[in-house]
Amino acid sequence: MLIIFDVEGVLLNAEYLPVLAQKLGPVKEKEIWDITKQGIRGEIDWEEGLIMRVNALRGTSFEDAKYIADNLEIMPGARKLCYSLKKAGWKMIAISGGFTIITDKLKDELYLDKIYSNELIFKDGKLDGVKINVSSDKSLGVKSIIKEWGTKKEDIVVVVDGANDLKLFDIAGYTVGFCPVDIVKQRADATIEIRDLSILLSLLEKKFGKTIETQL
Repeated sequence: MLIIFDVEGVLLNAEYLPVLAQKLGPVKEKEIWDITKQGIRGEIDWEEGLIMRVNALRGTSFEDAKYIADNLEIMPGARKLCYSLKKAGWKMIAISGGFTIITDKLKDELYLDKIYSNELIFKDGKLDGVKINVSSDKSLGVKSIIKEWGTKKEDIVVVVDGANDLKLFDIAGYTVGFCPVDIVKQRADATIEIRDLSILLSLLEKKFGKTIETQL
């Protein structure tokens, strides 16, 4: 079995760029949140919105960017869920429209097999741009590893929150919206409305009929 997670709003209980924008004051924070929400709802092109947000934060120090990244809260229940799935022999992938600065630490902390994300570019210690590795079609980022592992569609679970993640639904046999926007809620096979990822364990046991060890 393979499970694929979005990161911000799913494995992390935060959206990184809006939190980083708080350093620059309420006007900048609102600007970044507005663009972020438009992207999550699917109202603007994701790549375009990402570049707009990064450009709006250009000049932010690497120290500030790293401090915020290191202190983002992991989603309640995420450690329990991922530990339990790892013990049960599941493969786990995370794919993010966010950045390596926030995702690198999750690979070890949450026992992930693979993690894909974009990369912030710093020049002379200041934020200068972004290298996009993960497009708005996140399914493109994971298809090669799915093929390499020989995983069938019916053995793939996807857990997301935003409209920008919906292309992942096309490659999954079971789809879960986690505190999702309306369009994800409408299309998902199941929805979790409480910010506790461990709730997913009971859904997976019900769907696949397998007991999953839950002891940390």
